[in-house]
Amino acid sequence: MPSDNTLSGRVERRLPIVVVVRLARAERVGTDGEERTYTDNISPRGARVYSIRPWQLGDAVQLTPRNEDPAYGKVVYCQALPDDRYVIGVKFQDVPIPWSAVRRYDGLQSSLAAKSKSR
Repeated sequence: MPSDNTLSGRVERRLPIVVVVRLARAERVGTDGEERTYTDNISPRGARVYSIRPWQLGDAVQLTPRNEDPAYGKVVYCQALPDDRYVIGVKFQDVPIPWSAVRRYDGLQSSLAAKSKSR
């Protein structure tokens, strides 16, 4: 069945990768208000991230993995979880993120697809 990206709102498939990140408001400088958390899934253009607090739609955020450049984006949804945590959807601004976890996973997917085609 072909996928229809107009229904899901996603251009690229989300990858089930856990990346430890620092989550902070983009407009705040410093560590005040930062939290250390992790992703549920990521793509070059967005991420689903766990948080200890609720976020508002449109909040500007910064996600920074260890030893990687930060990614900036906007909150597109915030869902409350039963354990008093939240999960937020972040759409990254302008350019795809260059995080190594995404590049590694994409490379693995490409090599697996090439192997299955050659069979």
